[in-house]
Amino acid sequence: MFDLELTDEQALIRETIASFAKEQIRPIARDCDEKGSIPEDIIRKGFDLGLVQSAIPEEHGGFGEERSAVTGCIVAEELACGDLSIALHLLSPRLVAYPLVDGGTAAQKSRYLPGFTQKFRAATAAVVEPRFDFDPACPETTARQDDGFWVLNGEKCFVPLAGDADVFLVTANAGGRVGAFLVDRDTFGITIREREKNMGIKALATHEMVLENAKVPLDAELGEGSNFDVQHMTNQARLAIAALAVGVSRGAYEFALEYAKDRTAFGVPIAQKQAVAFILADMAIEVDASRLLLWEAAHKLDSGEDASRECFLAKRYAAQACLKITDNAVQVLGGHGYIRDFPVELWLRNARGFSSFEGIALV
Repeated sequence: MFDLELTDEQALIRETIASFAKEQIRPIARDCDEKGSIPEDIIRKGFDLGLVQSAIPEEHGGFGEERSAVTGCIVAEELACGDLSIALHLLSPRLVAYPLVDGGTAAQKSRYLPGFTQKFRAATAAVVEPRFDFDPACPETTARQDDGFWVLNGEKCFVPLAGDADVFLVTANAGGRVGAFLVDRDTFGITIREREKNMGIKALATHEMVLENAKVPLDAELGEGSNFDVQHMTNQARLAIAALAVGVSRGAYEFALEYAKDRTAFGVPIAQKQAVAFILADMAIEVDASRLLLWEAAHKLDSGEDASRECFLAKRYAAQACLKITDNAVQVLGGHGYIRDFPVELWLRNARGFSSFEGIALV
C-alpha cells in the first residue's frame, strides 16, 4: 500500500499552488481562451513559484530540491483546476529541463540549465507525430550520423510554445533506439508552421515542426546516447496528463456542485433533485478514483519500481473520466452550460483532448 498522507512540504506546496490557481489563474482563464494568449504577468508569477527551477541543481542556479512524481502530480492538478492552457504553458519548460537533469551530460547541463533559473524560458519538446498510430517509443522521425553530425528528418505536431521556444528536445529513431536531441531554434533545416487551430486549450500556442536534414552536433544527443530512458519519460508524461485531467475534473465537479446548490427549481435547489444528486455523486466518485490511480502510479515511480502499467492506466482512466465529468457539468447547468458565460463548456472542450495528449507535460 502507498501512503495517502502528504508531507508538510507537499501540503504547503498544494496550498500555495491552489491559492495561485484560484486567485490568479481562474479569473483570467476565459479571457485567455477568447484571446488565445496568456498575459506575461501571470507567466512571471507562475515562474516565481519555482515550478521548474526547484528541481535544477544548485550548481546550475536552481534550488536543488529532490524530485517527486507525487509532488509533481499535486502541482499539475492544482494548476489545471485553475486552467489547463495556462498550466501547460507554465509547465512546458520542464519538457527540456527535467530530461536534462535526469540524463544530460555535465556539458549539456552547464550549457542549458542556467537558462531556466532566472526567468521563464520558452523551451519545449517535440514528441508527438501527425499519424494515427503514433507511439512515443517508436517515432518515425529519424536521426542518422553523417560527417560528424546528427541529421534529423521528420514531422512533429502539437509542440507547445514552438513559436517562441529557443531550444527543443526532439525524439527520433536513431538506428533502432529512441534518442532525444537538443535542437537550438536557429538550426538550419527546421520549419515551424503556423499555429494549430485546436478545439480546446485555445490559450496555449501549439505548432507543427518539420525537420528536413536538420544538422546538430553529435554532442547534442541527450546523454550522448547512454542516459535517455524513453519509457521513464513516457511514464512521467502520462502521469502529468493524468494529473492535469484530475485537476480539470475537480474544477468542473466543484463548479457544478456549487451551481446546483444555488440554482432553484420548483422552490428547492436542484442539488436536492435525485437525478442531479446522482450525477454529482458519480462525478465525485470519478474524481477520487482518478486521483487514487494517479497517486498509486506516482508512488510506484518514486520508489524506483517499473510503473509503466500503472502510469498508462492512470492516464487512460483519468482522461476518460474527465470527459465524462465535464460533460456532466454541462448537463447539470442545463442551458447555462452551453453558453460561454460559464466555464463548463470551456472545460468540456479542453477535456476532449486528453485522449490524444501525449508528451506535452512532465511531472
